[in-house]
Amino acid sequence: MPMVDVNAADAAPLSPADVRDLSAAPTMDVGMTVNGRPVSVKVDTRTTLLDTLREHLQLTGSKKGCDHGQCGACTVLVNGRRINSCLTLAVMHEGDSVTTIEGLGSPEQMHPMQVAFVKHDGFQCGYCTPGQVCSAVGTLDEIKRGIPSHASADLTATQRATPDEIRERMSGNICRCGAYANILDAIQEVSRAQS
Repeated sequence: MPMVDVNAADAAPLSPADVRDLSAAPTMDVGMTVNGRPVSVKVDTRTTLLDTLREHLQLTGSKKGCDHGQCGACTVLVNGRRINSCLTLAVMHEGDSVTTIEGLGSPEQMHPMQVAFVKHDGFQCGYCTPGQVCSAVGTLDEIKRGIPSHASADLTATQRATPDEIRERMSGNICRCGAYANILDAIQEVSRAQS
């Protein structure tokens, strides 16, 4: 088969009808409750929940670590369930309730998990801490609701916040500084206080 040499000069010009306006990305209004406050935001339909929170709502507590769902720095609670906000599109959360680290507590009135992280020095550089705290809150809620994990020996037994259970459930949250022992201590303290 003969090779055909196509130069830009040989190509026929495209008519305006042939060219799609790429500057007009599809957008959508998304209404959700974020940290107890109803919000409506117009976003490109390809915008992640993480980017919506950070770039459109200026809630920068949730961090963009890997942007592939592997580090957990972007963990938030959606309808009480923890998710990696970098892996989900904002448009998928129409009507949902989203809680970020800013919604768990404030410097004046911290959430018990935030207090425990400070007490047990459950952070070093702090980059992963918002995701760790949100994930820890979600973890204890899962245990309370009886949702088993891969570490559960008996799926029908009452779930307990054992060190193995907590480690398994928190395994999606990476701390590059290695504060895992302190994070475990913080979560166990809050679990004991809730019992």
